[in-house]
Amino acid sequence: MNKKAVNLLGLCQRAGKLLTGDYQVKSAIKSGRALLVLLATDASQRTKKEYLYMGKANKVPVIETGTKAEYGVLAGKTPRAALAVIDNNFAKGISEVIVRGEA
Repeated sequence: MNKKAVNLLGLCQRAGKLLTGDYQVKSAIKSGRALLVLLATDASQRTKKEYLYMGKANKVPVIETGTKAEYGVLAGKTPRAALAVIDNNFAKGISEVIVRGEA
């Protein structure tokens, strides 16, 4: 990921609008709180399939970018396979940066 995407995710984390960990991310998707899910490119095929299905079923965009190690550093925790953004402005900004090819 590029510096701009990392900076936005860092701000999102400090604002308390970034969820990490399998249980939190899945709960946010199911409850409709997740507005954007970021999925690590090096996650297992089973994990990718599961998150892509959940995202599609619950109409939550899922974007594959970054690595589990990068996500772990951003969250200040061990490597993570997925992150959920629960703020509309952060979700819009992060997805725009990634879609424009800056990530």
